[in-house]
Amino acid sequence: MSALLVTAGCRRQDVRLGPIGPEAYRAFLASRTGSALGPGFLQCPSWAEVKPGWQARLLGWGPESGPGAGELNGVALVLLRQFPGTRKYFAYLPEGPVADWTDPDIDGWLGPLLRHLRSCGAFAVRIGPAPAHRSWSAAALKAHTGPGRRLSDVLACEVDPLGTAVAERLRARGWRRCGDDGEAAGDAQPRYVFRVPLAGRGPEDLWSGLNQEWRRNIRRAHKSGVRVELGGPAELPEFHRLLRITEERDGFRLGRSLAYYERQYAALNAEQPGRMKLYLARHRGEILAAHTMITVGRRVWYQTGASADHRREVRPSNALQWQMMLDAHAQGAEVYDMRGVPSTLDPDDRPFGLLRWKLGTGGQAVETLGEWETPLSGTANHALHRAFQLYLARR
Repeated sequence: MSALLVTAGCRRQDVRLGPIGPEAYRAFLASRTGSALGPGFLQCPSWAEVKPGWQARLLGWGPESGPGAGELNGVALVLLRQFPGTRKYFAYLPEGPVADWTDPDIDGWLGPLLRHLRSCGAFAVRIGPAPAHRSWSAAALKAHTGPGRRLSDVLACEVDPLGTAVAERLRARGWRRCGDDGEAAGDAQPRYVFRVPLAGRGPEDLWSGLNQEWRRNIRRAHKSGVRVELGGPAELPEFHRLLRITEERDGFRLGRSLAYYERQYAALNAEQPGRMKLYLARHRGEILAAHTMITVGRRVWYQTGASADHRREVRPSNALQWQMMLDAHAQGAEVYDMRGVPSTLDPDDRPFGLLRWKLGTGGQAVETLGEWETPLSGTANHALHRAFQLYLARR
């Protein structure tokens, strides 16, 4: 570990934290310790290259003395956004830090992190803790759809005790979950996601987990001659064109340029070949759908999907997703994460269509802990944080 800046006493041993290089950071993510923490792609060093307008810091911490001294047991990609007219920064750790959230002595590593960020000029910090909060099976949600219904109205199939404990620990230290008090801006990353478990299942189990509509659509796609293949940078413009069509049809707007996806594809694959893949569904030689997939360790994400308005009856997106799930399973992934879903269970709400489509895979809707914010110590920092919240609310 290099350039360690902050030393803080904890009950078991001292923790040293400071900047580390990309190679040391990546080595930790690939290690047994790092892999066990389930890092997401938003905490990879390459993600800093995807986010222009932010300054990036790579931090690592570990024991200062005793067994394991000098080794890392946690890392963080911190993105810093300068507040206009000041020399102060908003610090954002998207779906991070990569830390041991089971550690009841959260202050032992979180305290040094906050003090280090304050020394870097940060006035407030936003984090995305890894533990889940609640989850619902596809069957449970299908049984409770109806006018005005929402995920929160349905009794969860499982409540993660770790998530509950982490939330309590953060609240006790003055952190607030974004959006919960009606003042802070909502989550930048999806709070509700959809995940298909892969560990301990074979392809036959995945197939039987699909509902009848999904199985019928996949068969129809194959019978109609839909062919799934991997694309590359040359097909990104077509992917982006289809994405604009999808946004218009489904009533959402990501607002990301072609350059954004070109930068993302180049950065992630430079870090690790094959980390980001572009899947294409062709029919009669034409690309009808294109989806992106990202892999980190034993986790795989379906990130973004796009499809044409015509020939939808040949079901190219179902064929793509099935192949992506099979590929994720073949490479040893433990979970296939389909990313965000809306919280509505009302069939008349336009966003419900996305949840309905993902429910057909037989996976689980998961409420993550979401994102949490805290101002750093000092009257000026608290004032800047309030001003920053107002700035975000007006955007």
